[in-house]
Amino acid sequence: MKAYNLMKISFYSRSVNEGFARGALAAFLAQADPTVPELADMKTAVSEAVTNCIVHAYPRQVGLVYLTAALYEDGLVKITVTDRGVGIPDVEKAMQPMFTTGNPEERAGLGFAVMQSFMDKVRVTSTPGKGTRVVMSKTLSTKQ
Repeated sequence: MKAYNLMKISFYSRSVNEGFARGALAAFLAQADPTVPELADMKTAVSEAVTNCIVHAYPRQVGLVYLTAALYEDGLVKITVTDRGVGIPDVEKAMQPMFTTGNPEERAGLGFAVMQSFMDKVRVTSTPGKGTRVVMSKTLSTKQ
Protein backbone atom coordinates (compact mmCIF):
# COMPACT_ATOMS: atom_id res chain seq x y z
CA MET A 1 0.00 0.00 0.00
CA LYS A 2 1.41 3.34 -1.05
CA ALA A 3 1.07 6.49 1.05
CA TYR A 4 -0.91 9.33 -0.49
CA ASN A 5 1.17 11.88 1.39
CA LEU A 6 4.51 11.80 3.16
CA MET A 7 6.52 14.12 5.40
CA LYS A 8 10.22 13.77 6.25
CA ILE A 9 12.11 16.12 8.52
CA SER A 10 15.29 15.99 10.55
CA PHE A 11 16.46 18.09 13.46
CA TYR A 12 19.11 18.12 16.16
CA SER A 13 18.57 16.17 19.37
CA ARG A 14 17.98 19.30 21.45
CA SER A 15 15.12 19.43 23.93
CA VAL A 16 13.63 22.51 22.26
CA ASN A 17 12.98 20.39 19.17
CA GLU A 18 10.56 18.06 20.96
CA GLY A 19 7.91 20.79 20.66
CA PHE A 20 8.91 21.41 17.06
CA ALA A 21 8.36 17.72 16.25
CA ARG A 22 4.89 17.80 17.86
CA GLY A 23 3.93 20.94 15.95
CA ALA A 24 5.24 19.73 12.61
CA LEU A 25 3.41 16.43 13.02
CA ALA A 26 0.16 18.18 13.98
CA ALA A 27 0.37 20.49 10.95
CA PHE A 28 0.95 17.54 8.63
CA LEU A 29 -1.83 15.42 10.15
CA ALA A 30 -4.42 18.22 9.93
CA GLN A 31 -5.15 17.23 6.32
CA ALA A 32 -6.34 13.79 7.52
CA ASP A 33 -8.87 15.43 9.88
CA PRO A 34 -8.12 13.33 12.98
CA THR A 35 -10.25 13.76 16.08
CA VAL A 36 -8.77 15.93 18.83
CA PRO A 37 -8.04 12.87 21.02
CA GLU A 38 -6.40 11.02 18.09
CA LEU A 39 -4.20 14.01 17.34
CA ALA A 40 -3.26 14.37 21.02
CA ASP A 41 -2.39 10.65 21.17
CA MET A 42 -0.09 10.81 18.16
CA LYS A 43 1.58 14.02 19.32
CA THR A 44 2.22 12.47 22.74
CA ALA A 45 3.66 9.30 21.22
CA VAL A 46 5.99 11.36 19.02
CA SER A 47 7.03 13.44 22.04
CA GLU A 48 8.04 10.27 23.87
CA ALA A 49 9.96 8.87 20.89
CA VAL A 50 11.80 12.15 20.26
CA THR A 51 12.55 12.58 23.97
CA ASN A 52 14.06 9.07 24.00
CA CYS A 53 16.39 10.15 21.17
CA ILE A 54 17.38 13.32 23.00
CA VAL A 55 17.99 11.66 26.37
CA HIS A 56 19.15 8.14 25.52
CA ALA A 57 20.38 7.98 21.92
CA TYR A 58 22.76 10.90 22.21
CA PRO A 59 23.61 11.12 25.93
CA ARG A 60 26.89 13.03 25.51
CA GLN A 61 26.49 14.75 22.17
CA VAL A 62 23.97 16.27 19.80
CA GLY A 63 22.89 14.12 16.88
CA LEU A 64 20.20 14.05 14.23
CA VAL A 65 16.66 12.81 14.80
CA TYR A 66 14.60 11.83 11.74
CA LEU A 67 10.80 12.06 11.77
CA THR A 68 8.69 10.61 8.98
CA ALA A 69 4.90 10.56 8.81
CA ALA A 70 2.85 8.86 6.11
CA LEU A 71 -0.87 9.02 5.41
CA TYR A 72 -2.76 6.23 3.66
CA GLU A 73 -6.18 6.21 1.96
CA ASP A 74 -7.67 3.80 4.52
CA GLY A 75 -6.95 6.19 7.40
CA LEU A 76 -3.70 4.58 8.49
CA VAL A 77 -1.08 6.94 9.88
CA LYS A 78 2.47 5.60 10.13
CA ILE A 79 5.04 7.61 12.08
CA THR A 80 8.73 6.71 12.21
CA VAL A 81 11.32 8.26 14.56
CA THR A 82 14.91 7.25 13.86
CA ASP A 83 18.29 8.14 15.33
CA ARG A 84 21.87 7.09 14.71
CA GLY A 85 22.79 7.10 18.38
CA VAL A 86 24.06 4.53 20.84
CA GLY A 87 21.31 1.99 20.15
CA ILE A 88 19.52 -0.34 22.56
CA PRO A 89 21.25 -3.60 23.52
CA ASP A 90 18.01 -5.32 24.67
CA VAL A 91 14.86 -3.86 23.06
CA GLU A 92 12.52 -6.25 24.88
CA LYS A 93 13.91 -5.18 28.24
CA ALA A 94 13.88 -1.50 27.27
CA MET A 95 10.18 -1.73 26.40
CA GLN A 96 9.28 -2.89 29.91
CA PRO A 97 7.51 -0.22 32.00
CA MET A 98 9.80 1.50 34.51
CA PHE A 99 13.03 0.49 32.70
CA THR A 100 15.37 3.41 32.06
CA THR A 101 19.02 3.87 31.23
CA GLY A 102 18.77 7.44 32.48
CA ASN A 103 18.78 8.73 36.04
CA PRO A 104 15.86 6.95 37.77
CA GLU A 105 15.20 10.05 39.86
CA GLU A 106 14.63 12.06 36.67
CA ARG A 107 13.22 9.41 34.30
CA ALA A 108 10.16 7.22 34.85
CA GLY A 109 11.02 4.66 32.19
CA LEU A 110 7.55 4.86 30.66
CA GLY A 111 8.33 6.19 27.17
CA PHE A 112 7.64 2.99 25.24
CA ALA A 113 4.64 2.14 27.45
CA VAL A 114 3.14 5.56 26.69
CA MET A 115 3.75 5.08 22.96
CA GLN A 116 2.07 1.68 23.08
CA SER A 117 -0.94 3.02 24.99
CA PHE A 118 -1.59 5.84 22.49
CA MET A 119 -0.87 4.04 19.21
CA ASP A 120 -2.37 0.89 17.68
CA LYS A 121 1.05 -0.63 17.02
CA VAL A 122 4.64 0.17 18.03
CA ARG A 123 7.66 -1.64 16.61
CA VAL A 124 11.19 -0.92 17.81
CA THR A 125 14.37 -2.07 16.12
CA SER A 126 17.84 -1.15 17.29
CA THR A 127 21.48 -1.98 16.78
CA PRO A 128 23.99 -1.01 19.48
CA GLY A 129 26.32 1.66 18.15
CA LYS A 130 24.18 2.30 15.07
CA GLY A 131 20.86 3.64 16.30
CA THR A 132 17.19 2.96 16.85
CA ARG A 133 14.02 3.08 14.74
CA VAL A 134 10.55 3.35 16.27
CA VAL A 135 7.64 2.75 13.89
CA MET A 136 4.20 3.62 15.25
CA SER A 137 0.86 3.29 13.52
CA LYS A 138 -2.70 4.32 14.20
CA THR A 139 -5.86 4.04 12.10
CA LEU A 140 -8.02 7.13 12.36
CA SER A 141 -11.59 6.44 13.50
CA THR A 142 -13.04 8.76 10.87
CA LYS A 143 -11.77 6.40 8.16
CA GLN A 144 -12.83 3.06 9.64
